[in-house]
Amino acid sequence: MKALVWHGKEDIRYESVPDPEIEHGRDAIIKVTSCAICGSDLHLFHNFIPGMLPGDIVGHEMMGEVVEVGKDNKALKAGDRIVVPFTIYCGDCDQCKRQNYSVCERTNRNGELADKVFGHRTAGLFGYTQLTGGYPGGQAEYLRVPYADTTHIKVPGGMTDEQALFLGDIFPTGWQAAVQCDIQPTDTVAIWGAGPVGQFAVRSAILLGAEKVVVIDRLPERLQMAEAAGAIPINFQEESVLERLEELTGGKGPDKCIDAVGLEAHATSTVDAIYDRAKQMMLQESDRAHVLREMIYVCRAAGVISIPGVYGGLVDKIPIGMAMNKGLTFRMGQTHVNRWTGDLLRRIEEGQIDPSFVITHTVGLEEGPGMYRTFRNKQDDCIKVVLKP
Repeated sequence: MKALVWHGKEDIRYESVPDPEIEHGRDAIIKVTSCAICGSDLHLFHNFIPGMLPGDIVGHEMMGEVVEVGKDNKALKAGDRIVVPFTIYCGDCDQCKRQNYSVCERTNRNGELADKVFGHRTAGLFGYTQLTGGYPGGQAEYLRVPYADTTHIKVPGGMTDEQALFLGDIFPTGWQAAVQCDIQPTDTVAIWGAGPVGQFAVRSAILLGAEKVVVIDRLPERLQMAEAAGAIPINFQEESVLERLEELTGGKGPDKCIDAVGLEAHATSTVDAIYDRAKQMMLQESDRAHVLREMIYVCRAAGVISIPGVYGGLVDKIPIGMAMNKGLTFRMGQTHVNRWTGDLLRRIEEGQIDPSFVITHTVGLEEGPGMYRTFRNKQDDCIKVVLKP
């Protein structure tokens, strides 16, 4: 089969790889009908996340048709259409019973390595480094889904791929980011990053009843997409984020702040951004944390900071004293996808939201390597790329 394969920094190739096979009784094999490039994939593209090996198949947003199931898999049958969550979960361990699916205790087949690096292992993830199991990803013609009897979302009849695909990652990620904020009817929610996750965080915060939603970015097309949903845009290259948030909140600051950016924060002339770039170039720091510092500074005292953006390693100069004295609450983590998908499926079916709004480019899988660069460089107003094997 054909797949997109990681070979090193900024080196993703479309090439032939062995077809997947059933390895365990709970497995399933799907023929991928749609997959997508995620902002988190760019962290791998730039080689900021440790643990990738040449030959690893990338991609963690995918869906398709089941073509084969293992002998112990009673939940699926050939012909079922499913979305595959990026988090692989067993459904039986203590964390799964608590619905903490992204920290499943059994699915990371490199768990001993993860124990050493993280202190405790997290779940297996598709296409996302040896630290999370080294599982082949879904930017491919076919995919083996381990623990497929639990790790799936059945697609209702009549729902298109474009409506369903993002249930596997960015929609529940934006939703969880907003839920973690415990949004109240009088809240102002500020969201840094108007990429795909930020777009879903905007719509989730509005659906959850925030009085005011503000979004911070530098790209007009992204800000316009968020504004169309009801958010107030701030272009940080054209105006002061601090001054504008003070104005919008009457000097109180936003009640809740969401970091939908992660480790590759862009800032042009601030001292901390220059510092991060310099330390990153000297391999003394892995992540650029400008957004985290800015959120801690502007967030209202006793507020909440929610972090769905991916961080991969080490940062410094985080003002923890400021956060402690302001009484801020931090909530973060990879998404517990299937905790939310039943509710989100209902909202799609009822017409509360059509997730396909975020798609700007649809191309064949063979065009994937070029689209990584288009997406990275924000060319052609690119916000979200869907690939068709």
